Amino acid sequence: MPDTPGTLMAAEIAEQPAVWRRLLAAAGPAGESGVDRAAALVRARAPRFVLFAARGTSDHAALYAKYLTEIRLGLPAGMVSPSTLTAYAAQPDLRDVLLVAVSQSGGSPDLLRCVEVARDRGALTLAVTNNPGSALADAADAQVDVLAGPERSVAATKTYTAQLLALYLLVSAVRGEDDARAAALPDLGDQVLDGCMDAVAAAASGYRFAQRLVTTGRGYSYPTAREAALKLMETAYVSAQAFSGADLLHGPLALVDPLVPVLAVVSPGAGGAAMAPVLESLAARHADVLRIGGHGSPGPGPGIALPQAPAEELASLLEILPLQLLAHRVAVARGGDPDTPRGLHKVTETL
Repeated sequence: MPDTPGTLMAAEIAEQPAVWRRLLAAAGPAGESGVDRAAALVRARAPRFVLFAARGTSDHAALYAKYLTEIRLGLPAGMVSPSTLTAYAAQPDLRDVLLVAVSQSGGSPDLLRCVEVARDRGALTLAVTNNPGSALADAADAQVDVLAGPERSVAATKTYTAQLLALYLLVSAVRGEDDARAAALPDLGDQVLDGCMDAVAAAASGYRFAQRLVTTGRGYSYPTAREAALKLMETAYVSAQAFSGADLLHGPLALVDPLVPVLAVVSPGAGGAAMAPVLESLAARHADVLRIGGHGSPGPGPGIALPQAPAEELASLLEILPLQLLAHRVAVARGGDPDTPRGLHKVTETL
């Protein structure tokens, strides 16, 4: 393990554009990612409903895929409560259902049980993992390898964005599209990582002593807000709460005052437009707001502008990058080591 705190996390954040290039190169016909084979099975079975099962960071990737499924595939989608199948041994009728288990390690016993029960109860099952030899991948009808390579830092970074891209490519393949828009992402990712360092350093200096923090976003940016809060909690030990912009206005806004920083993820699309009343309400409360994304969109407080993404749903991969860097910088500034957060392990086993 390197002696400098956060070395592994920093290296894996920087590696993400290269991971995206590898995944894009492997996503075509007969590619090693397995995207095309999985998409063919989904088209053949024509499910009427999609369920996602995940934990932790992967849960936020699954939430992103839920938006993709409902918006781009026109199918209703939901998130599994694994305890209904594990602790309560429920046996739901899952005919005409696609169950997608998202897990970077493929080593979660409760997700494995979800896949086993779902197959027994008639569902088509798919595992999206960074470990094609895992028990989860073996148990599913098909698996997609996100090809992120070994991730040594406890805090997941490159596996998260690889999951986002793999799920995006899967949905495009189910639609029968060779979606070339994603090809621009690696270069844009390099541009973000090279261009946001000063803004991230300034924000980290301001948040070094923060005890509480709120993250918010709407649409495709809501999973980004949730992942940012998790990264800040697990690496920098900041009490961070994530809300959709709509939910923030229904009560939790009372939490916000000038001493509680707000990270607002503002996408350059419908989700960002829906954040306008949220930003107005935050400004009225004189909140300490840092806006991420939105290509320089107006609003209260400073912002980290990002290059224009090829599509709103692809902006999520760019928006999380400065937030990962922010969590890393805040953790190191507070004297911690984000590579090995206290009491945490790479694979958390739950039943």
